[in-house]
Parts: sequence; C-alpha cells; structure tokens
Amino acid sequence: MRAAIELADAGTVLVVAKDSLRESSSEYAQGGIAVALSDDDEVELHEQDTLYAGDGLCDRAAVRTLVEEGPAAIQELIDWGAEFDREGTKLAFTREGAHSRDRILHAHGDSTGREIARALYHKASSLPNVTFRSFAATTELLVDGGAFGAMIYDANANIEFAIPARAVLLATGGLGRVFLNTTNPDVATGDGVAMAWRAGAEIADIEFVQFHPTALAVPGAPRFLLSEALRGEGALLINTLGERFMERYHPLLELAPRDVVARAIVSEMTRTNSPHVFLDLTQRGESFIRGRFPRIYETCLRYGINIGTAPAPVAPAAHYAMGGVYTDLDGRTSVPGLFASGEAACTGVHGANRLASNSLLEGVVFGIRAGRAMRETPSTAPHSLPPDAATAYHPGLAEKIQGIAWEGCGIVRSEEGLTRACTQLESLAPVSPEERSMRQVALLIARCALARKESRGAHFRVDYPDKVAAFEKHSVISRSQDVAFR
Repeated sequence: MRAAIELADAGTVLVVAKDSLRESSSEYAQGGIAVALSDDDEVELHEQDTLYAGDGLCDRAAVRTLVEEGPAAIQELIDWGAEFDREGTKLAFTREGAHSRDRILHAHGDSTGREIARALYHKASSLPNVTFRSFAATTELLVDGGAFGAMIYDANANIEFAIPARAVLLATGGLGRVFLNTTNPDVATGDGVAMAWRAGAEIADIEFVQFHPTALAVPGAPRFLLSEALRGEGALLINTLGERFMERYHPLLELAPRDVVARAIVSEMTRTNSPHVFLDLTQRGESFIRGRFPRIYETCLRYGINIGTAPAPVAPAAHYAMGGVYTDLDGRTSVPGLFASGEAACTGVHGANRLASNSLLEGVVFGIRAGRAMRETPSTAPHSLPPDAATAYHPGLAEKIQGIAWEGCGIVRSEEGLTRACTQLESLAPVSPEERSMRQVALLIARCALARKESRGAHFRVDYPDKVAAFEKHSVISRSQDVAFR
C-alpha cells in the first residue's frame, strides 16, 4: 500500500491480493509499531536495541535507515488519519521485549496493524492511478532479462492471465503456513519467496524464522497470537507446576528476546511433559486487560479463556521470517525490475532475530523507498517466457509439508533432522501452485539451516550450540547457486 501511494503519480499502479485486501499479517499485528518518538528516546537507542536483538547479523545501514526514517514515516501516517492511542494529547508509548525504552505506539489497544492498513488503504484508494484486484493470486513472475509482469489467477472469474508491468514489487508477507503451528493467516505460504527463487533471484537468511513464544494453545482453536505487549504490561510465564521459570534462562526474564523465550518454553514443556505453559496477567485486573487488550480479551473469551481472571495456555508458533528475497535498501532484488519489501524481503534489518514491533515500521519505511526506486525503472517491451505449467492438486500434501517443516526446521534443529527434512521434501512432487511454494520455501529453509553450522538468533542447532565468528555472514541461495555465506 505504501509503495503504491509513492508510485501513484508515476504511472498506472495495480495492487493484487491473493485474498481480500485486508487479509495479511499486518491485519493481525497487535502489539504495535516501534519508533523513537517519545521524549526520553533517541534513534541511536532504537538502533542499539535492534542490533542487539539481531545477534550480530543486522546490516547496520539498513538498521540506521529504519530508525532514522521511521519518525517521519509515522508522522505521515498520522497526517493521513492513523489513530494511535493517546494519553491526553500525547501519543501513548509502551515497552516490549528487548527494548530499552517505551517506544511502542499502539492503536485501539491491540489492533495497530489493522489501523495502519486502514489508513494506508484510505489514502491509496483516493488516488486515481491506483487500482485494486482482490482474490487474484499471483502464480508466476514473467521474466526475460528483467521482471516485467506476472501471471495472475483470478478466483472470481476462474481465469489466468498475464499482466505486463514496468516493475513488480513483491509485498507478499511471510511464510508461517509452511509450519504446522503458526500465528500467520492462511495466505502466508511464502509465495513471493518461491516465485522470486524460480525467477532467479537471490534468497538470503531464510533459515532465520522467528517462533513467537506465546500463541494460544487451546485444542481446536487457531494459534492466535498473544502479543508481546502483554509481557510488556507485566504478564508472567508459569509452567504447569505453577512455577515462574524465566529466571533460569535469561536476566531479562519475560522480556528476554523472543528466541530465548521460545526455547525456554519448549524446554519447560519437555521438562513437565505438557503441551503448553501459562501466560498470566491476572494481577493487572480484568478492567485494565479488557481496556488495553480488547481484541485479545474477546478472542480468548471466545475460546473459553477469560484472561482477566485466569492464565492462558500458550506455546510457541512460527511467526515471522527474518530472511526473504535479498534486496538493497531500495527494495531492488538481484533480478532487474523485480523489487521486494516487508516480510517477503531481506534487507538485513532484522539480522538473526527481529526486535519486537520493528516489522510494521519496516513495511512503511522500505515501502516508501521501494516505491521511489521503482519510479526509476525503465520501460521494457513486453515479451515473456511462458510460466511453469500449473500442476495437479494433491489433497493433504500441505499438511505433510507443514509437519516435515515443524519437525525438522522448527525451534530446535539438528543435522539429522534437517537432512531428513530435505530428503522428505525433495520426494514431494508435483503440487498445486500454493503447495509448490510451501514445499520450495521449506526446502530453502532446511538447506540453509543445514549449511549454517552454528546457533545464532532464531536459528538454534543442538549439534552446534554456539555462535561461530565465521558464520557472521548472510546466507545466500539462488536457483543457479547453492548456499553461500557473504
């Protein structure tokens, strides 16, 4: 949306969405958006916190770009009508894990992503050169020495057709649906990464998948995210024996980096032979919780849990991809004319582990930059290579891919598990376009995780439990080149 706004006076812009325009991870981003705007904060502090969370793998220029350009981007959203929560006339800030200051803006308590998406859509839809097409899945990029279009399957009309373009931006979000347990919506199947890979683009740091520590763990309920902001407001983690346990794992306790908290929870689940631990905010009182976290409160209530009076059962779930299509700071990929931004991209801004609430900021800041760079893309005469033929649908294959990825490429990894995952995934073919994306992305994760013989950030190997200086580099893989580190 933000890139489309930037492009509106440079030509005709088409925004294509696989589902409705609102269905994305942005829509479900509860906690907030991180930005150094409060009186006691500085961009340098935001930069330091991001670098620390990234565990030695952040691209410093990308981080500096994010934190420096963030405040103006947020002010622009406010000017366009985004309604962030306030205390009196001042913006209200809260704190999340691994942040050294209260710098998280939120909207309607816990509906920040939804509010930002609403404001951006309102702005974009007011521009005459921007049009939208929902329920239209992109199945392939059309590439011939440069990206100049895409194949689109329109579910409403049940037809597939080509759309030529001067430039293409992949803003396809995450890949959480590759895993059995995820907080991501159904559309997050890694399509952008898979299509970019097939088009010859480089994919970087794809082994770094963030598993959110606290997803609702109720049988029959979706793995609904219980925001980090709950712990920011004082929620405690307690095992099924009634013990608070984070002091055994990290000095920051419940506000430790997400990868630490996720592994601690897995360790406690194993130790107590339980499918979950508990997240307890009851000490803040029901009225506070209902006011501060209305969406979380109502959703948990729907599944039989009143978080105002009882702790919620939680367990980790795949949440965010730090890696993706390798880009520069303007969204350019290694394929001329093809751009990527947001979670589908890898600028290096998150390193090995994303700092909480930097993702919405990344989407806005790098959406602006990608839009500006796309304006400079020269027009190319449309002449396309035919896309790969769509393959047959195999019922149940998605679940099989998810199970393999969760077991072999999950929170705790090993050479044996990753090798087995590679073998199993390579044997699965052919698949439908969406399942083909899932299989390809899972295989890329497994191959890169196998090659990274260390533990860093969200990537943890039991057989290589320490960080290794030689691996303080980005993994890069493409269709024409196996995993390399640079």
